[in-house]
Amino acid sequence: MHNISSIKLLNIPKVHDERGSLAVIEKEVLPFDIKRIYYLYDVPSDSYRGGHAHREQESVIIALSGSFEVTIDNGECRERIMLNKPTQGLYIPTHIWREIDNFSSGAVCLVLASTEYNEDEYIRDYNTFKINF
Repeated sequence: MHNISSIKLLNIPKVHDERGSLAVIEKEVLPFDIKRIYYLYDVPSDSYRGGHAHREQESVIIALSGSFEVTIDNGECRERIMLNKPTQGLYIPTHIWREIDNFSSGAVCLVLASTEYNEDEYIRDYNTFKINF
């Protein structure tokens, strides 16, 4: 079972000048190579996303715009983390249950993933997750 402490906030380097800010994610920022990138947007504030864990995939979740909360759960303890800075990413290793909710208006949630999509590596039933991890 993963310890909740294996989940961490990553600082994404940024450059700022009079023209605005630029955030840069290069190899040394992430603990894995990126195989897939996807983003969530236009999520109603009363909806939630996630509700699963991964057997193989590691992820970094970033609030590109707006804010939302991520609930992480290792089967023994749960923690809620507010994401609201485009220069901060939440690293989630394998075998951690995640739920994303409380989306602000205009929120954009970017996910950087270590694997390509494979439905078989998802754990979508919480009771199965609790039993196996």
